[in-house]
Amino acid sequence: MSDVRVRRSRRFLVCEPRHFAVQYAINPWMSPDRPVDVDLAREQWQALIRAYRTHGHTVDAVPPVPGLPDMVFAANAAFVVGGRVFGSLFHAPERRPESVHYDTWFEAAGYDVHRPGSVAEGEGDLVWTGRYVLAGTGFRTTREAHREVQEFLGHPVIGLTLVDPYFYHLDTALFVLDDDNICYYPEAFSPGSREVLRRLYPDAVLATREDAMAFGLNSVSDGRHVFIAPRAEALAERLSGHGYVPVPVDLSEFHKAGGGIKCCTQEIR
Repeated sequence: MSDVRVRRSRRFLVCEPRHFAVQYAINPWMSPDRPVDVDLAREQWQALIRAYRTHGHTVDAVPPVPGLPDMVFAANAAFVVGGRVFGSLFHAPERRPESVHYDTWFEAAGYDVHRPGSVAEGEGDLVWTGRYVLAGTGFRTTREAHREVQEFLGHPVIGLTLVDPYFYHLDTALFVLDDDNICYYPEAFSPGSREVLRRLYPDAVLATREDAMAFGLNSVSDGRHVFIAPRAEALAERLSGHGYVPVPVDLSEFHKAGGGIKCCTQEIR
């Protein structure tokens, strides 16, 4: 079955965790009293970059900025489809300065950047499926931003409501496997949103709460390889059974801030 799965080369944008820390609490995972090992975080992050490059992907980097400890979570900074960049407007005031630095990088690279008027947290809540955008709301990104995305990109946007504060971004509860399928944790969503996902993806790979709490849904797939948290062992086995190849990468130090593999990875399409 694994022969059916086709890897597609991706281009990723990341930011070195040189200034990574937990200095405030804006989600249930964060506690400023819990120390972060910055050296270990950098080692884990470097292992992720090596894994991407080993599997044939291109990685670009935005320079880290002192005083912005969450800038490592590059996924939240933008949503890029067809070379069009929909920027970010963070919910938390502490993170809002990050947007300027990512916008500057994209503009220097020749992209036009749309700066949203409503709270929007990039690929944290905006997921490209190849045909339409799955868009999360409930804790961060607003429904008004969903409308902005549709107007800017011209692709259909399907809103999904998140209901569990531990899964405050869509990318903690769902990820795209390939152009045809997704993996998600149903109970992270409202009943109506669960029904929408069932109708759109009747053959989806379903995750448990244990998988999700292990950051198993904060994964990145290239269509064949799934870069996944090592503790999500049961989910990795399930994915293997569907023909995907799990690539475990330990980003446990970033879990202290509520982030993982996908949070650290912006995709430039």
